[in-house]
Amino acid sequence: MGHITANEAEAFSRQFNEVLGEIGRVVRGKENHIAMALVCLFAEGHLLIEDVPGTGKTVLAKSMANVLDGSWSRIQFTPDLLPADVTGGLVYSQKNGEFELRKGPIFANIVLADEINRASPKTQSALLEVMEERQVTIGNATNPVPRPFIVIATQNPVEQAGTYRLPEAQLDRFLMRLSLGYPDFTAETSVLENAASGIDSSTVDQVLSTKAVASMISLAAQVPVANEINEYIVRLCAASRVLSQVRLGVSTRGAVAMMRAVRALAISQGRDFVNADDVKTVAPSVMSHRLLLTPESELKRVSSDDLVNELLEMVEAPTAVRV
Repeated sequence: MGHITANEAEAFSRQFNEVLGEIGRVVRGKENHIAMALVCLFAEGHLLIEDVPGTGKTVLAKSMANVLDGSWSRIQFTPDLLPADVTGGLVYSQKNGEFELRKGPIFANIVLADEINRASPKTQSALLEVMEERQVTIGNATNPVPRPFIVIATQNPVEQAGTYRLPEAQLDRFLMRLSLGYPDFTAETSVLENAASGIDSSTVDQVLSTKAVASMISLAAQVPVANEINEYIVRLCAASRVLSQVRLGVSTRGAVAMMRAVRALAISQGRDFVNADDVKTVAPSVMSHRLLLTPESELKRVSSDDLVNELLEMVEAPTAVRV
C-alpha cells in the first residue's frame, strides 16, 4: 500500500469541506459534530448518535444519506420489529416452486437505524454480523451488502421505558458515538429560519457519488501512521482497562477503530500524516461508549467523557512525528 501524496490529501480535504458545507446548511451550528460524523463515514465505520429528542439526530443522519448519490434506507426500530424485518429472508415463490431471497432494508449504502434501543435484543443482534463483516447470512447463503456501507443509529438516553440497552458487543461495533446537544442562540434562530423557508434534509444537494466515496475511503486508509502514534493509541486503550471506575475498558477493536479514525481526520484536514492531536480529537468519540462503568460509578453519575479526558492527561503523547 503506497503513501498518499500532498496533492491527494488536498483534493480529499476540498471534497470533504464541500460535503461539510452542504450538510451545514441544514444542521446549523454543529460544524465540529458534522465533521466528526464525516470522519466516521470516510473511516468506513458505523455511527451512533445519542441525544435527547429534537436536537437533530435524524436530520443529521438523513442529510448525510442525501448528500451522497447512493441508496439509503430508514428502519424505525420498535419492540415488535423482527430480525427478518431488518435483514430480509427466504420467501417461497409459488411461481418458481422454490424459496427466493427477499432483501431487507439493511441492503443499502447508508442505513438509518432510528431509536435502535427500542428493538428487542434479538433484533439488535441481527445487525452484529452485517456491521462487522458487511454481509448477511440468510439460509445457507452469504449475501454481501453494497459498499460503501455505514449504519447511522440514533438513540434517546432519557426515555428508558420500553427500551433495551445496547449490548457491549454491539456498542463496540460503532466506530464513534456523538451527542449533538442543543444549538446556541444564533444557530437555533437559523434553524427556525430554515424551517420557515422549507430548507430541510431533503433539500440537501448530492455532492458525492458512491464511487467517489469508495475512492476517498480507500485513500484515507492509505494515510501512514507512525509507530509512535500507534503506541500512543495502544497506551491509551491499555490505561482505560485499569481505571478503577470501569469494569470494561477499550477493546483491541477500539484501538483499531481509533487508528482508522485518525487517518480519516488527518486527510480531511489536507495532511498526509497523522499527529498526536488527531488522536486527542477523536478519542472522546471513539473511546467513551466503549468504557463500561462499574455500578458504583454509574450511581455517582461518573461521565465516560470525563474519564477519557483524564486518560488524555495521564498518558504522555509523543512529540510531532511524520512518517
